[in-house]
Amino acid sequence: MPVVAITGANGFIGKNLVLRLREKSIGVVTIGHELEVAGMAELLVGVDCVVHLAGVNRPEHPSGFQIGNQGMTERLVAALSQTAPTVPVIYASSIQVAQDNAYGRSKLAAEAALVRHGEAHGAEVHILRLPNVFGKWCRPNYNSVVATFCYNLSRDLPITINDPSILLRLVYIDDVVDTFVDLILNGGAGDADASIAPVYEITLGELAEELIRFRDSRDTLVTGKVGTGLLRALHATYVSYLSPECFSYDLTAHTDARGTFVEMLRTPESGQFSYFTAHPGITRGGHYHHSKTEKFLVLQGTARFGFRHVLTGETFEIVTSGAKPQVVETVPGWSHDVTNIGSETMVVMLWANEVFDPGRPDTIAAKVIAQ
Repeated sequence: MPVVAITGANGFIGKNLVLRLREKSIGVVTIGHELEVAGMAELLVGVDCVVHLAGVNRPEHPSGFQIGNQGMTERLVAALSQTAPTVPVIYASSIQVAQDNAYGRSKLAAEAALVRHGEAHGAEVHILRLPNVFGKWCRPNYNSVVATFCYNLSRDLPITINDPSILLRLVYIDDVVDTFVDLILNGGAGDADASIAPVYEITLGELAEELIRFRDSRDTLVTGKVGTGLLRALHATYVSYLSPECFSYDLTAHTDARGTFVEMLRTPESGQFSYFTAHPGITRGGHYHHSKTEKFLVLQGTARFGFRHVLTGETFEIVTSGAKPQVVETVPGWSHDVTNIGSETMVVMLWANEVFDPGRPDTIAAKVIAQ
């Protein structure tokens, strides 16, 4: 496996990249931004690739851009020329190079220094012009609106939205790290137009709305499409800002003489999850649905599921228990109930394909005659 030298290893992207490289047993050498050329050159001996992440984007004085971005890059280039002239270099630049501002000009100058080095020594130079990067461990209240909103909302602090129509272009940290790792392991032709994909677009107002929904999901129990794309990335990011004392939250238990019913999760399009208990001899259910379907999984105890076709009167029963991982499905047009026929409290997990609507419950009482 290669040995990778990284500048800016303690920054947001650096922390995520170092962790991923160590997961892959790739050696990591960190190069501090305060080092002079000789110190950098010493650390570069024997490395197989350099990832240049260090930079300045909020200096106390505008001259800090030139010192922290262009100046450090030029020191790195000088050190590479001494001890590792042909080693590939991957540079985290910025889309700000297209803007006529001090930060953009300093990043563009850093790019130029690396390109000259590559041309002079035949080294591959990969320049990635990043838009706003978001994800776990990004510093809030600094230069990432996603990090700031996630941090504040997860702590019930206010957020400020001056113009909700502002369009944000975002890339997720895992996609950034994937690209870096691929370049480290597989290389490729140097390309000043290399980029991270996918790039997500969302307005500031839409971002706030999604994050507020994540915050409120503990009360509404509704979680959206967080399995793919931007919502997956935003959800993971939001949760990463929870403080440890907020890693858990209570649910409402509805308890009566039969047992307890607890709803855990609702989704806009994929139904809801819950569980219930039943004491020995207790029967729950006794109804049918026209369209709603359900899946039951007995986690503890022994259950008898009874079914009756509401038109033909045909009956059927299934006996299952927590000792057997078996899903029992309800079928439209069949009345059904479940009875605890064991000696211990029965615990059953339940998924319904739709969120319960009191206005249209699709739940019609009908007794089951189980054989």
